[in-house]
Amino acid sequence: MRLATLRLDGATAAVRVDDDSTATVIDGYADLSELLNDADWKAVAEKATGKTVDLADADYAPVVPSPGKIVCVGLNYATHIQEMGRELPEFPTLFSKFKEALTGPYDDVIVPAYAGSQLDWEAELAVVIGKQAYQVSEADAEEYIAGYSVINDYTMRDYQYRTLQWDQGKTFEKTSGFGPVLDTDYKLGTKIETRLEGEVMQSSNTNDLVFTPAKLVDYISHIVTLQPGDVIITGTTGGVGHARKPARYIQDGNVCEVTIEGLGSVKNKTIIK
Repeated sequence: MRLATLRLDGATAAVRVDDDSTATVIDGYADLSELLNDADWKAVAEKATGKTVDLADADYAPVVPSPGKIVCVGLNYATHIQEMGRELPEFPTLFSKFKEALTGPYDDVIVPAYAGSQLDWEAELAVVIGKQAYQVSEADAEEYIAGYSVINDYTMRDYQYRTLQWDQGKTFEKTSGFGPVLDTDYKLGTKIETRLEGEVMQSSNTNDLVFTPAKLVDYISHIVTLQPGDVIITGTTGGVGHARKPARYIQDGNVCEVTIEGLGSVKNKTIIK
């Protein structure tokens, strides 16, 4: 099953995506953040009989617009770890992104001029939590995952490396395209790719993850309770602009597209002003 949050009639609505052209409104839920806080969210979505929406001109909001926590994982693809000159980690590297950093999967990304000199792409698989998880084992983790989506962990490298803490370069306002759908049935093992102005920058497979979604749920839930609607961003693969020789960054007017086979794409134009 595929779910989304759409901007409709001056508000937002949670919808079930029935096929490539139509979706059904899930009445009573303004977005997927609200839906996932219903313990019966899956049954509610499956049984929804609200109005039909034509997706041809749909305006997609961030798929889960108000997560209580966004836990990001750094250095989690073997290819990216190698290009950054590091050893494979024993434990996940964790940092945070705030919900204000999220934007729709096709929205323009507006970057203030003072932060526009080292803009980088990071194709990532997002894991969305479906029920409260505390001290969950890797073996049981899948039952706590609502589904998966696509996100660009858009990064201001100069801000990221001002200090040893990365957060400030990872959470600029409305810069991380997130969506378009939450897929409850996605399985690891598909292509993950970034294109900048149509040119392939990153290309790998989600099987290259060092710490799988199940391992991450296990690890993080032994630190803090994961709540319904929380998001884990699982890290990026090799091919980021900052690691290139010479470095390459997103420029004003560039379109960056992040695709995960089986999940879809986020495609955002960057405007620096």
